[in-house]
Amino acid sequence: MSKGTEAHAADSHEMIRVHGARVNNLKDVSVEIPKRRLTVFTGVSGSGKSSLVFGTIAAESQRLINETYSAFVQGFMPTLARPEVDVLDGLTTAIIVDQQRLGADPRSTVGTATDANAMLRILFSRLAAPHIGPPSAYAFNVASVQASGAIKVDKGARRAEKVTFSRTGGMCPRCEGRGAVTDIDLTQLYDDSKSLREGALTIPGYSVDGWYGRIYTGCGFFDPDKPIAKFTKRELHDLLHKEPTKIKVEGINLTYEGLIPKIQKSFLSKDVDSLQPHVRAFVERAVTFTVCPDCAGTRLNEGARTSTIDGVSIADACAMQITDLAEWVRGLDDPSVAPLLTALGHSLDSFVEIGLGYLSLDRPSGTLSGGEAQRVKMIRHLGSSLTDVTYVFDEPTTGLHPHDIQRMNGLLLRLRDKGNTVLVVEHKPETIAIADHVVDLGPGAGTGGGAVCFEGTVEGLRASDTVTGRHLDDRASLKKSVRSATGALEIRGADANNLRGVDVDIPLGVLVAVTGVAGSGKSSLVHGSVPEGEGVVSVDQGAIRGSRRSNPATYTGLLDPIRKAFAKANGVKPALFSANSEGACPTCNGVGVVYTDLAMMAGVATTCEECEGRRFQAAVLEYRLGGRDISEVLAMPVSEAEAFFAEGEARIPAAHRILTRLSDVGLGYLTLGQPLTTLSGGERQRLKLATHMAEKGGVYVLDEPTAGLHLADVEQLLGLLDRLVDSGKSVIVVEHHQAVMAHADWIIDLGPGAGHDGGQIVFEGTPAELVAEGSTLTGRHLAEYVGE
Repeated sequence: MSKGTEAHAADSHEMIRVHGARVNNLKDVSVEIPKRRLTVFTGVSGSGKSSLVFGTIAAESQRLINETYSAFVQGFMPTLARPEVDVLDGLTTAIIVDQQRLGADPRSTVGTATDANAMLRILFSRLAAPHIGPPSAYAFNVASVQASGAIKVDKGARRAEKVTFSRTGGMCPRCEGRGAVTDIDLTQLYDDSKSLREGALTIPGYSVDGWYGRIYTGCGFFDPDKPIAKFTKRELHDLLHKEPTKIKVEGINLTYEGLIPKIQKSFLSKDVDSLQPHVRAFVERAVTFTVCPDCAGTRLNEGARTSTIDGVSIADACAMQITDLAEWVRGLDDPSVAPLLTALGHSLDSFVEIGLGYLSLDRPSGTLSGGEAQRVKMIRHLGSSLTDVTYVFDEPTTGLHPHDIQRMNGLLLRLRDKGNTVLVVEHKPETIAIADHVVDLGPGAGTGGGAVCFEGTVEGLRASDTVTGRHLDDRASLKKSVRSATGALEIRGADANNLRGVDVDIPLGVLVAVTGVAGSGKSSLVHGSVPEGEGVVSVDQGAIRGSRRSNPATYTGLLDPIRKAFAKANGVKPALFSANSEGACPTCNGVGVVYTDLAMMAGVATTCEECEGRRFQAAVLEYRLGGRDISEVLAMPVSEAEAFFAEGEARIPAAHRILTRLSDVGLGYLTLGQPLTTLSGGERQRLKLATHMAEKGGVYVLDEPTAGLHLADVEQLLGLLDRLVDSGKSVIVVEHHQAVMAHADWIIDLGPGAGHDGGQIVFEGTPAELVAEGSTLTGRHLAEYVGE
C-alpha cells in the first residue's frame, strides 16, 4: 500500500517493537519483528533467545492480558512481574506452545488434554446402545451421584418439597477413574513388635516427637504403650482406617484420621516424582499399583463399558491407535451427528498430520515426552478460529525425525498463513530455512551473549559472519573407519509398548545410534530393555527435582569443596557459606529476591535490598578466597571458575574436576548460581551427564543429547562422546540428528513407521551401509544430509 493519504492509521502497526530489553543476559537489545510472518530466533545455547522471546515478549503479553481480568480472578492467577525493557510496542495476544510436560495427574490422558475425548463422549451418548445417559455417563472423571433432600418452596404458603438429584457418571467406583488400585503393605507402615510410644510408626514425618506422632499417641483411641501386635480388631481398625474425628491433644483441637486415608491424601494423591526423595522411596516400598480388577484398567464403570456402537465401546475406541480410530470414525454414517463426526475426524486427522497418529487417546499425558507434549498442545490451536495471535514455539522439532520435521514446517507455515505471527526458537537448519525473518543472538553464551548479531533473511544470515551463519550449511561426513565392538548386550523378545518381540545385539565399546521416526519404539527398546543398574548410566531430559534454591553448584556437589576451602582459608565453619544455612541473608532467607503478594494486583519478585541479590549476610561477604567472596564465585560462569580453581590460592582439585566435566558437556556458559528451574531440557540432560561422568558406569544411555544444542556445539558433543568411548565406555544414543548418526560406529534403525506400523528393526549396521542401502526413511534422509 502506498504511504499516501489513503493509508489507514490502524495499518501502521506492522511490527512488534522491542527497545532496551535487559532480561537475564540481554544487553539493551532492540529488535523489530514483522507481524503475520514466521520469525526464527537462532544463536548458541545460552545466548538469550528464550530471554527475548519468552522472558520479554510472551511474558509481557501474558501480563497485560491478566490485567484485563477482574481483581477477583487475578487473585487466582500466577503473579507476573513486568520484564526489564524500555519499550514494547505492537504486542498481540501470545499463546505459548512450550515443552513443559503435561500434568502427570493420573486422570489426565491424551484424549482429555485435547477435545477428542469430549467429542467421543457426545458421540456415544447419541449413538451407543443401550443408551445409558448424557455424555457425562461415558466420562471416567465424573462419578455417579444420587442425593435427596427437602427444599423450601414459596407458593403463597411456605412448605417443604422432597427433591431428588442424580447425576450419571462413567467413573469406575473401585479405582475412581485412575485405572489402577493401590495396595498398601502394612509392614512398611509400622513395626508391630513396638508400641506407638516406642516409635512403631515407620512413615516419614511420623516420629514420636513430631506432630503426627503426638496425635497418634495422644488421641485416646488405643493404649500408646501397648505393642501394635496386641491391639484388638477395633483398635487396629481405628489406627488404620478410622474416619476423620474431632479430638483434643495437648489442649489443641485437631482432626484425627486413620493412617491409610491419611497416607492416601498426603502421598498418593500427588505425582510420585514431585515428592522428596526419602518420601518417594517410602511410597515405592509401601505401595503397589495394580490394574483395577473391576474395570481392567479402562477407568469406566460397567454401564459405560457395555454401551457400544457397532460392538465398539468408548474404552475400545480410546485404546485404538489414533490412525485406526480415525478410520473407524470415518466409517460411521448417521445424519443426526454428521457435523460432530466431521469435527471429530478433523481433530483425529490433526494428530496424524502432526506425527502423533501412533498414540492412543487413553495414553496417560504424564508419559509423553516434551516434544510429544508440545505437539499435543499444538493440536488445540490448529483448529482455532483465532487470527492475529502471536504463537511462540520452543524448539518444535525436538524429538522429531528429519522426515517429521518437514510436516512440522508445514504446520508452522499454516499457522502463519491464517494471519498469525509465529515466533520460533530453533537450532535445526531445516526449520531456519523456512523463516521469513531471522534474529540471531550471541555472539557467545551467558555474559558473552545477549546481543543481536544479525537481523534479516535466511540468505543474509548465510552470508553473514555470525556463528550461526558460518555453521548453517555444516554437514558431518561419514567416518572413514569405525571402531570394532568389544562385546554385545543381548536383548531377546523385547515387547514393551509397540515392540514386536525384538531380538537385537547392541555392540559394546562403540558409539551406537538408535534411530527411527517418532513413535517407532526407540525409547521403549533402550529404556525398557537395557537394564538400569550395575554399570548402566541412563541420562534423560526429565526435570531435575529441586527448588529455585538449587543451582548447578549444589546439584553437582561442587559447592561442598568450595565451602570447605572458604572455611579453611578464613578459619570459620563451612555452614556460613551456604545460602540455605547460617550464612543466608535474613531478609530474603538466602533466595536473593523477595516475593511480595500485592493482594488485588499481580504480585512481584524484587531483588532483596538487604543483600542486593547476593543471598548472603554482609559479614559472610567479608571472607575471601583468592580475592573473591562467595557471591562473586557463584556469579562466575563455569569456564571462568574452571580457570579460577585451577591454580594459586584458590586451587581446589575436587572443584576443578567437576568444572572440567561441566565444560566438556558444553555448559561452560552457565553461572554456578543459576537456579535449576531456568534450565532447558537439553541443559538439564547435559548437567546430569556431567554428574554421572564421575560414576563407574560402563554403559551410557543418552536420550537425544543434541536437544537444545546449537550447530556449533554439536561438534563439541561428538568430541565428548568420542572421549567417553575411547576411555573404554559403551555409549548408546537415541538420536534424530544426522551429524550424530554419521558419526556413530553402528546404527540400529527402528520402524518402518510409528505405533503398530513400527516396533521392528529395519536396519542394523554401519552408517555407510545404511546410506548405501537407502532402504529406510532414516537411510534416505542421512544420504541426502551427507550428500551421497
